[in-house]
Amino acid sequence: MERVPAVRRRRLGEELRRLRDLAGLTSGEAARMAGWHQSKVSRIETGRSSVRAADVTVLLDVYGVRDRALRDLLATLAEGGHQRGWWHEFRDVLPVEYRDFISLETGASRARSMENSVVPGLLQTSDYALAVTREVMPHLDRRELEALVEVRTARQAVLRQDPPLELWAVLDEAVLRREVGGREVMAGQLRSLERAVGLPQIRLQVLPFAAGGHMGLTNSFVIFSFPTIEDLDVVVVDHLTSTLYVDRKEDIAAYSAAFARLRARALPREESAAVIAGIRAEMSS
Repeated sequence: MERVPAVRRRRLGEELRRLRDLAGLTSGEAARMAGWHQSKVSRIETGRSSVRAADVTVLLDVYGVRDRALRDLLATLAEGGHQRGWWHEFRDVLPVEYRDFISLETGASRARSMENSVVPGLLQTSDYALAVTREVMPHLDRRELEALVEVRTARQAVLRQDPPLELWAVLDEAVLRREVGGREVMAGQLRSLERAVGLPQIRLQVLPFAAGGHMGLTNSFVIFSFPTIEDLDVVVVDHLTSTLYVDRKEDIAAYSAAFARLRARALPREESAAVIAGIRAEMSS
């Protein structure tokens, strides 16, 4: 299992190599202009070694890159290029894979999510989040459970920031009908989803049972996209005991195509809202 830092390091190297090519420089020429040995540039471009934000700045100066947004993004991809996130204070209860996931989510501009079992974390109410966490991690004590719910709620700030994360979520109908936490908790969660459907930064679609089997049945996944660099996407696939980060271009293309097919089979926004409201009414009766 590869962690986010390794994925980011490799993608950073690919982008720096692209910028060097655009500048018309060989790796040897770039190294001389930076005052380095050629092997350092090669290691950075292949993702074999960590890179500091200061090193990225030097290379961007050599390549004549003046775009501030691009410079800032590449600096955050470098180790030490950004301050520790707010989630650092929860490091005693957050697995390292979860911290990696939050760091990706915080830096992303768009997320495409396919969920077949639970409501996406960014759309969960605190009661629903508590019920899910209690079921998935029954060994945790009350303090740890409350801390994880607090983290889940804090993550949702990305939907309110300026500019907000754009979330496009396709939910299997089973997500809406599974009474996580009981009927009252689930009814509250469905009311929250009804409100979310109307938000401009959220596109929510329901994949009804009538659509039959689909490629999202076996695994939920999220595709994160980032500002400025179009081919920096990362796919996150959750398994019971691990989290897989996928960044090969062929795999990204496959997951993107899969999501496109899933959203095409899902109900449009208005019909999805009606389905959510109908299921909530059934639970309230």
